[in-house]
Amino acid sequence: MSGAATAEPAAAVRGALARADLHRGQAYVDGAWISAASGLTIAVDDPFTGAVIGSVPSLARGECQAAIDAAERAFPAWSRELARTRGAILRRWYDLVMAHQEDLARLITLENGKPIREARAEVAYGAGFIEFYAEEAGRIFGETIPANVPGRRLMVEHEPVGVCAAITPWNFPLAMLTRKAAPAFAAGCTMVAKPASQTPLAALALAVLAEEAGLPRGVLNVITGKASMIGDLLTASPVVRKISFTGSTEIGAQLMQASAAQIKRLSLELGGNAPLLVFDNADLDAALDTAMVAKFRNSGQSCVAANRIYVQRGIYETFLIALTARIARMRFGDGFDEATDIGPLIDLPGVAKVEEHLDEAVAGGGKLLIGGKAAGGRLMPPTLVRDVAADALLTREETFGPLAGVIPFDTIEQGVALANATPFGLAAYMCSSDPATIARVGRDIESGMVGINTGLISTAVVPFGGVKMSGLGREGSRHGLAEYLNMKYLCHAGL
Repeated sequence: MSGAATAEPAAAVRGALARADLHRGQAYVDGAWISAASGLTIAVDDPFTGAVIGSVPSLARGECQAAIDAAERAFPAWSRELARTRGAILRRWYDLVMAHQEDLARLITLENGKPIREARAEVAYGAGFIEFYAEEAGRIFGETIPANVPGRRLMVEHEPVGVCAAITPWNFPLAMLTRKAAPAFAAGCTMVAKPASQTPLAALALAVLAEEAGLPRGVLNVITGKASMIGDLLTASPVVRKISFTGSTEIGAQLMQASAAQIKRLSLELGGNAPLLVFDNADLDAALDTAMVAKFRNSGQSCVAANRIYVQRGIYETFLIALTARIARMRFGDGFDEATDIGPLIDLPGVAKVEEHLDEAVAGGGKLLIGGKAAGGRLMPPTLVRDVAADALLTREETFGPLAGVIPFDTIEQGVALANATPFGLAAYMCSSDPATIARVGRDIESGMVGINTGLISTAVVPFGGVKMSGLGREGSRHGLAEYLNMKYLCHAGL
């Protein structure tokens, strides 16, 4: 039934895995599965039912330090391993991830709530990074530079950075780890990973499969515990030479400041506030497809979600009518229902934020076309508001939920100005069939990534990252591999 929450599956079936050992309740340090000596744990719940589905250790500082020590011990041998050997291990890891795609997807839906179809897609997407970097491991090339004086050879080599740390978010719990770990391992680095406490299960399952693939002990360590303590430990440690973080701009800035004393390498994929510009000359179906994916994928809980939708006057009414009809066909409810399009939000504060944005948009003159407030618990229907004020809260903050606010504009110049009126610059989207408009807006928009007539832009072969307060560094592509490599110049004289 359209717009209705779906029924919960039987408890015995819910989240059941073909391989039960992929659902782990311990951290992974130096090739061993450990609990906290204190016995303290962190509960993990199912966002749809609210039921506790397991727990993970709340490790103490010394136990987390043991993971850093293990990565340090493993680094010399792993960094000197043949590139083709590292690539072969990554390839086996990829094969194992894809062989267990359904179990991994079920874990993701169980701890995150996203629709099972999207969870399967996340596994394939995340595995794509492992596959890509398995091949790139053997393509870390140096160079020889023509000598400036006789009798010299000038060379450049690339070396792994060293021990790295990955701090990953809850919204893509599997893919955000593979996007960081795969290039690190291809480069010859070792890693300590800290998954989000709300969704640690997918990361721990990846560790099970990495071990089976032949990844040596200490190369990957997955720790769970208090985020602030672990963050302080990683930033203060002289052993950890790089931190890769995906999360809020506020926390990213804190990590950057705390890492300054150690001059650490940083990759920061931070907050976004993506605009979608729909021009009068856009193909309507392509624009609707773009809006639906860019706004509602992952229930709107994505850093690259279209947070603000700007539509040119000539197509405004037609677009709203058609978008309302599309949204009316969406189903929201249990992620394990194959028909579900929108799953529950991750927690109640997330629901409260979306409702705050909705209330403020309507109070500021916006008109609710479909949807509304939460349907109970963490379920929120896909919602559309038209005529939103240009300075509404949802234009200034990430909504992180299935609320679409639409704002009219008149000229290309006005549209670009509205799109750029933010301190963020991660992703942006535009829909047009005019090559001149595409070229002009693509040039002028302030964003690290631009989707043109599509809302699905991320893949392992392209650089993912933003500008302005959306962070620094890139993940994916050969540029993502370079983030884990140091450049060394060698000058050989006396030849």
